[in-house]
Amino acid sequence: MQPRYKISRAAIEITKRFEGFRRKAAQLPDGRWTIGYGHTRTARRGIEISEADAEALLIYDMRSIAQALNAWIFTPLTQSQFDALCAFTFNIGLDNFRTSSVLRRVNEGQLLLAACGMELWRKADFEGERIVIDALVRRRSAEKTLFLTPPGGWTPAPSPVLRPALDLDAPSSAPAQTPSVVTAPLEGAVVRLEREEGLTLAPARPEEEGPSPTQSAAAAVVSRLAALFPEPEPEPVAPAAAVQPPVAHKSPPQVANAGPEFASQPVSASQPAPAAVQTPPSAATEQPVPVDYTRRRVAKPVKAPGGLVLWATGGVGLGLVAVGLYWASNARGVVGAGPLSPAALGWLIGLAGIGLCAFSAYVLLNRLGRADGDDPPHN
Repeated sequence: MQPRYKISRAAIEITKRFEGFRRKAAQLPDGRWTIGYGHTRTARRGIEISEADAEALLIYDMRSIAQALNAWIFTPLTQSQFDALCAFTFNIGLDNFRTSSVLRRVNEGQLLLAACGMELWRKADFEGERIVIDALVRRRSAEKTLFLTPPGGWTPAPSPVLRPALDLDAPSSAPAQTPSVVTAPLEGAVVRLEREEGLTLAPARPEEEGPSPTQSAAAAVVSRLAALFPEPEPEPVAPAAAVQPPVAHKSPPQVANAGPEFASQPVSASQPAPAAVQTPPSAATEQPVPVDYTRRRVAKPVKAPGGLVLWATGGVGLGLVAVGLYWASNARGVVGAGPLSPAALGWLIGLAGIGLCAFSAYVLLNRLGRADGDDPPHN
């Protein structure tokens, strides 16, 4: 049975471009050997081949991959799509491709999602950690481009007609880490990897010289709102007058039989100052006696009935209304033997219940409508 699809030159060229040509066999870290364009099945120590032989080995490896893909894929594909999947599978391996979401999306007929899923295979283990490799990011991009190449040529999408817009609903397809540039020299008996210096695993955050556009817009909105709705300034509070201690007034000494002419004479600087009159300690430190206002008898306001009493009164009123209506309706045909008939008695009971309900409703509405500040103080 002939396979449905065969590899073309496009799959060979894209694989040769990213695998690189190794003339002499080199040993891998797991003990195997590799030579040519990533060939490992027949590589041995000390083997040296030409580029033509290396391409023949690559075609041999790709045929086995194409045979496996023809057995696993059930969705019709174009030649470009099949070539891209062969190159992709050569890189990640048959076992990984068989359990990958790329094969599942292809068999579901979601070819665009399958192409996007190829870009997720961009990490590798290096020096004990799994990092994003720059070369793998570029390789996945080239394979995705080959996968999306239409068989009849590219479909035009004129910019003036189909103006692109940012898809805010889709998550970012960029890797969370900065891809590391790791190279594998193609010379030497042992395969070794080298990472370029000065690269970090996590993307460096750009230095912010000033506020971001979002912060600037938010600040402008806040300032505008502050201008439209200014906050009232607090009223200035008068500073409390400082309480000064009582000062003893100095008065000139009382001179017996001194006339007014003596009092009007100025005192010169050479004359000694008159002695201050000593105030008794009791008079200088005398404080006003506090008045105890708590002993005043204040008439306590009459408190309105509590909420429970009001609800109970209303309930009793409703009960009386129900009893009165029932009594009056059932006693219409009964003739009373007194001045008050049974029907009239029922109506009186109902009116009494209505009065109780009205009283409860009035007090309750009055209490609810009264503001807290209008309540009289309770001492």
